[in-house]
Amino acid sequence: MLLDPSVSAQTYVEDCEICCNPIEVNTRFADQELQEFEAGSIEQ
Repeated sequence: MLLDPSVSAQTYVEDCEICCNPIEVNTRFADQELQEFEAGSIEQ
């Protein structure tokens, strides 16, 4: 999973590379450094 540090905070959905189920990803960066990361399954 690649994260974009040029965006200070973002939430998006990405499919798992292994099982293809959707994952909600939340990130927060400060000065190009990762401050928070959370990833969770979106049950379907």
